[in-house]
Amino acid sequence: MNETNEVKTHKFKAEVTQVLDLVVNSLYSNKDIFLRELISNAADALDRLRFESISNPSLTPENYQAKIRLIPDPESSTLTIWDNGIGMDKSELAKELGTIAHSGSRELVEKLQQVKEANGDLQLIGRFGVGFYSSYLVAQRVEVVSRRAGSSKAYRWRSDGKETFTIEAAQRDDVGTSVILQLKEEHKDYLSEWRLRELTKRYSDFINHTIELQVERVSKDDKDKKEKSFEAVNQASALWTRPAKEITDEQYDEFYKHLTHDYEKPFARSHFAVEGKQMFTALLFIPKRPPFDLFMPDNQHGVRLYVRRVFIMDNCEELLPQWLRFVRGVIDSDDLPLNVSRELLQDSQIVRTIRKQVVRRVLDLLAKKAGDSPDEYLDFWRVFGPVIKEGLHYDPEQNEKISKLLRYESTADQGLTSLPDYVKRMPEGQNSIYYAIGTSRDIVANSPHLEGLKKKGYEVLLMTDAVDQWAVESLQKFEDKPLVNAMREDLKLEQSEEKAGDTSADKEPKDKQVKEKSEAEIQLKPLIERCKEVLSDHVSEVRVSQRLTDSPACLVIPKGGLPAHIERLLRATQRGIPETKRILELNPIHPLVKRLLDIQKSDSTSEKLKEWIELIYDQALLIEGSPIPDPQRFATRMTQLLQTAVEAQQ
Repeated sequence: MNETNEVKTHKFKAEVTQVLDLVVNSLYSNKDIFLRELISNAADALDRLRFESISNPSLTPENYQAKIRLIPDPESSTLTIWDNGIGMDKSELAKELGTIAHSGSRELVEKLQQVKEANGDLQLIGRFGVGFYSSYLVAQRVEVVSRRAGSSKAYRWRSDGKETFTIEAAQRDDVGTSVILQLKEEHKDYLSEWRLRELTKRYSDFINHTIELQVERVSKDDKDKKEKSFEAVNQASALWTRPAKEITDEQYDEFYKHLTHDYEKPFARSHFAVEGKQMFTALLFIPKRPPFDLFMPDNQHGVRLYVRRVFIMDNCEELLPQWLRFVRGVIDSDDLPLNVSRELLQDSQIVRTIRKQVVRRVLDLLAKKAGDSPDEYLDFWRVFGPVIKEGLHYDPEQNEKISKLLRYESTADQGLTSLPDYVKRMPEGQNSIYYAIGTSRDIVANSPHLEGLKKKGYEVLLMTDAVDQWAVESLQKFEDKPLVNAMREDLKLEQSEEKAGDTSADKEPKDKQVKEKSEAEIQLKPLIERCKEVLSDHVSEVRVSQRLTDSPACLVIPKGGLPAHIERLLRATQRGIPETKRILELNPIHPLVKRLLDIQKSDSTSEKLKEWIELIYDQALLIEGSPIPDPQRFATRMTQLLQTAVEAQQ
């Protein structure tokens, strides 16, 4: 059997079958979006052919004109979306239409299932790489005939969207692809001229290629005869090249949906042109919702790059830093050479200039949204904040702008707060901005490390994102006020820094407390030495605390060390990360510490004292959210302690 008449049947991947079931039967009430998705796919195919033709002109025939055609056929109940773009060969048909390409199949199914359970009807088509499958919203069978540019062979892909698909050899005169939909009975209205015109105008008027609709008109020569012809139904001009005043909000929103396959309107947009040494136009969008792969290592990010309206590449990361990977849009340059390569992009001064302008525009846009719509900005920040914080580490020259966009929880209990608002609330005498890092707001807010700061009336920023450790160390200061980690060993609470409004009567007990601590430091030395001996395998140092007021002890981070939860995270993903011994601080005026000192004085080798010291260390671990070395032993000690307390009450 030769390739011409051989029909091969393939099974869909299991995940594809599940996605098709969810798409067709569960998620979508608006069937119209199928046309937008298929036209967008056709436009992408035309763009890819134009790009490949730059280096290989033979791919496009003589007198070539890029086109997309809509061909309704009421007699056979089919609607064909035709293009003369890059096309697909046999293996590409199997890969692109038989699997969920580049989207993480298993995770995709789980995401769609969550959407179904939570919302029931969200237009997620295309957002996860399933745009082609929207065909089955209106079609009972789909046939795809495609011929790859540079090849003389064409192939037909056919499926009813259930469990299998077939591929066989076919005939096609032109390169490109035809998607032929056998419409369901209830969706034959998509064959009418007015319906197709209206949908194309609404969703795809901005496509930078001519979209033609096959129509039937009375012959000019014979009024009793009808003739078929093609009429353009869109403006066929790149949206970003038009003056902004001529573009409606609806057109911007539809272009964004075409570009990103998102189902919602964007959070913000910026449309601008730069003239001078480098000339370029940009249309940038910031989404409301994150793509599902925002934090995946192989996340595809970046904007589309055009040179004089010629598509060059998707996901041009050279024009956008990694920490702005959620931004979508197009950049059209008049200065880059048409045969631009990635190597040239990386070394180009033009690209560096464009990148700098784009970053500045995005940050200015976010700052404006934060000022004009603070509540909407907070919703945006909760989703994208961890990504923007990466910029503090990777792009320190932008720290001044980024720092004003930052939002954190704080001990002021006023929701998310900005650094400028924090500074406005600082009491007289406070010279630093204090922060603490941990795994959750409650753990950090209730940490004993903050007791001394709270006593003085100082607000503390509560940082709970994994990126905070590196981001805030790169920031270091804001408006000449240093950012100080309340959990570090070198935290100093100067005695001159009194809470605003203190009277001399207020200060007297504080002076007395300072004197008590100073005397206790001398007295506590024997206990400190004993703690060092007992905990030598766990801590690097034991010392008297200046930050504790209510708790008996806490663990602090030594210079150059990492918070315990960050260290655990790194050890879980990388080998060879050593465990840093932290510093145990004791509160010399706490009754429990005083009692341990009495035990030390009466019997310095007491086994009971050793157990109490280990118990205090375990408590310090629990308070910071760390696992304790021996949970069973800890439980036994606590049981004994409770028994002793109960017996004392009897």
